[in-house]
Amino acid sequence: MTRARARRGEGERLRDDILDAAEALLLASGDTATLSIRAIASAVGVTPPSIYIHFADRRELIFAVCDRQWRQLEARLDEAAAGVADPLGRVIRRGRAYLEFGLSHPEHYRVLLMSREAEVPARYADQALLTQRLAFDPLIADLRAAMDAGDVVATDPFQLCVVLFGAVHGLTSLLVTKSAFGWPPVEVLFDRLVATLLFGVRPRDGDR
Repeated sequence: MTRARARRGEGERLRDDILDAAEALLLASGDTATLSIRAIASAVGVTPPSIYIHFADRRELIFAVCDRQWRQLEARLDEAAAGVADPLGRVIRRGRAYLEFGLSHPEHYRVLLMSREAEVPARYADQALLTQRLAFDPLIADLRAAMDAGDVVATDPFQLCVVLFGAVHGLTSLLVTKSAFGWPPVEVLFDRLVATLLFGVRPRDGDR
């Protein structure tokens, strides 16, 4: 069906409809390759040129679809940490929620966090946006609180944040890209990752 021409001021609604249609196609297929401009335009009931009024190209549209989903991540991480008095416990809860979110949105994860820099549209390459998407600020605050409590060695909280994120990102990326491999259960892997980060690989008292 052909969509009626948008009235003045309705452009933003059309943009949302385009994103909704693209998201539905992505959820149905699990593959960004299905997000052709023609398919999205057909789902919305507009002509392909109408898509380009709101998005410079297909790549920017795909990033917009994925970024809209990921804007929920910070709220989910806060929910995971809510009610946990121990700051280090909040860090762990945030890491677990991040991993779960990435695994439940694998294609979004690939696009936003595993694309080469040259593939990222300029409007999505801003460092402040990336920091917001990765929810670094709450994590850094929790790490500072853990340092003040003596639960974490006093060091640069940003550097420590990057190291911890790198560990969780690495595990998430591995599980996303090689999902068919016979990995141990995700919960076991995450718990092992946390234990390794906290205590290293050397045996502790009682482990010998």
